Amino acid sequence: MNVRNPRVAIIMGSKNDWSVMEAAAEVLREFGVPYEATVLSAHRTPDDTARYAQAAEGRGIQVIIAGAGFAAHLAGVVAAHTILPVIGVPLASSPLAGIDALYSTVQMPGGIPVAAMAIGKAGAKNAGLFAVQILSRSDSGLAVRLKEQRVRMREEVLTARLEE
Repeated sequence: MNVRNPRVAIIMGSKNDWSVMEAAAEVLREFGVPYEATVLSAHRTPDDTARYAQAAEGRGIQVIIAGAGFAAHLAGVVAAHTILPVIGVPLASSPLAGIDALYSTVQMPGGIPVAAMAIGKAGAKNAGLFAVQILSRSDSGLAVRLKEQRVRMREEVLTARLEE
């Protein structure tokens, strides 16, 4: 989904990654946060990826979510080209079931931070929520909705009944 005036960018190394990264988009839609989604590769389109990251802030992007599998350098490459917060989502697309992507995402050198989420859909969902949390620091409406969501989650747990 590409909208006017997106606040969050979701990027992924392959269009096949959308089946996982859409979980981040679902969270952003739930909170009414405009986003754009695109495919870029740290290895196959390095110049395009760098240009995208460098231009993101000037286009109004406030947070970038980057999902990639295998060596998963996408989030790190993006972070190297912007001062925006970058959230990395490791994807389980390799024979190592995402452990390689997790290590590549979490093991950034000092000075170029990337927030690393869990492998797969849970990580993508949490990346969406983390982006909303970041934005909520300057958007009181988002902060209120996040607090309401936490109350709803609590109530769902407390009212859940096991079948007897």
